[in-house]
Amino acid sequence: MNTQKESFLNRLFDVSNDPEIISFAGGLPDKNLLDVKGIENAAQDVFENEGREALQYTTTTGYLPLREYIAERYKKRLGIPACADEIRIVNGSQQCLDLTAKIFLDKGDFVGIEKPGYLGAIEAFSMYQPSFKGVEMDGEGISANGFRELFEKEKPKFFYGIPNFQNPSGRSYSTERRREIAEILTETKGIFYEDDAFGELSFDNRPIPPVKKFAYDNTIMSGSFSKIIAPGMRMGWIYAPCEIIKKFDCAKQAADLHSNFLCQKIMHHYLGKADIDNHIKKINSIYKRKCRLMCDLCDDILPGDVIRTDPKGGMFMLLTLPKGINSLKLFDRGLEKKVSVLPGIPFYTGKGGEDNVRLNFSSPSEDEIAEGMKRLKAAIDDF
Repeated sequence: MNTQKESFLNRLFDVSNDPEIISFAGGLPDKNLLDVKGIENAAQDVFENEGREALQYTTTTGYLPLREYIAERYKKRLGIPACADEIRIVNGSQQCLDLTAKIFLDKGDFVGIEKPGYLGAIEAFSMYQPSFKGVEMDGEGISANGFRELFEKEKPKFFYGIPNFQNPSGRSYSTERRREIAEILTETKGIFYEDDAFGELSFDNRPIPPVKKFAYDNTIMSGSFSKIIAPGMRMGWIYAPCEIIKKFDCAKQAADLHSNFLCQKIMHHYLGKADIDNHIKKINSIYKRKCRLMCDLCDDILPGDVIRTDPKGGMFMLLTLPKGINSLKLFDRGLEKKVSVLPGIPFYTGKGGEDNVRLNFSSPSEDEIAEGMKRLKAAIDDF
């Protein structure tokens, strides 16, 4: 029987539901940027013209026109030769984590991960009881030397990373570091799981070439419509070499037969009519403003020995706290002040994170950011 610990995410969602608490702890998009009317119109089109088909069972692979749309967008944005046969629709990119672990990992297998790494991935992979090996990050991304050493010595089944606006730190890999990682993958025949959930959320709207562009056959990518359209529709995808896709199809079929076909139809109709590029530019403009406000307040009102990351996109930043302040104790003290932050501890597979907290800037309003940072200052000052 698996002895998985209770998820910290459960406590996080409970805190986010308290209306008196300003939450920097969650990872939600700005609800005011959800295109309710556009999705409603798309749904109406589906029910009027394809209702009976959309309410029926479908294939495990996912709606072909939607997979073709995703492949074409990869070609247009990133210049990589994607095709629909390499793409499968899933119930949010979180399902990719579970199913990928299911087809790759047995108990005790090594899996590599960024240090710190995404807690949702750590929790998903932990269900299969692997041995985690973390690789430290620097200003350019994961350490190339650490990455090489991991694959040459431990030979992990795969390495999981978020090159664009990483969760929790907000850091991104440089293009040169991506090339280095790709070269190591090619030499060692390693597999890199490239989670690109935040790739579209670039404040300057300039796409960065993925690791997959430099090591096509050694990379699994996953993507999501949650951050740019609607998380409640729970729709993401995996993009991987065909030999991996075949195994993935078996695991997916056993798990749920197929993802929600009605939502796939609605999503495809919506994408066909919406100006998605302008919508994403609007999101990025607003998130950039919120991020700069939070950064400025960190610099202006928090103690000088608080260190922050400097995101160029995404939804998160990471704070390193002054010596002697524990992140879990700050979490509890923050709740007393009616502000919540996410302690860094769940982002580490071993020791670490006691002096880190993650802040989310996408969900709260600018007024909430201003007030919440005052409350966070008061919580820190208590120490």
